[in-house]
Amino acid sequence: MELETMRPNPVWDAESYDDAVAVFEAMADEVVVTVWGGDWCKDCRSQLPDFGAAMAAAGVERVEHRPVEKADDGSKVGPGVEEYDVELIPTVVVENEAGEELARFVEQEEAPIVVHLAEQLRDR
Repeated sequence: MELETMRPNPVWDAESYDDAVAVFEAMADEVVVTVWGGDWCKDCRSQLPDFGAAMAAAGVERVEHRPVEKADDGSKVGPGVEEYDVELIPTVVVENEAGEELARFVEQEEAPIVVHLAEQLRDR
């Protein structure tokens, strides 16, 4: 199932994020990006359309959508939630082809998702 919130923001300005997009462009064929989110989630609705646009601009094709629901007790349920220890959404994990985690974004950071992840990837 696709996350509607990952539909690229049509007015996102790739030029403003050239450096971050370039990091992903250089790795586009070598990484898998997994996104946990919910179309019902305010944070996902505000952040994921820009991230979707960034992945499109960088040519990253292996972007996996993992829709998450909220259980009665407030915990998150969905594919891979327990395996990847996802407690807050959006959560975005970048892995190499061998399944090694290279970078992670969880819910809110000082920088947009693409910038936060690119900084971690650049530091590797």
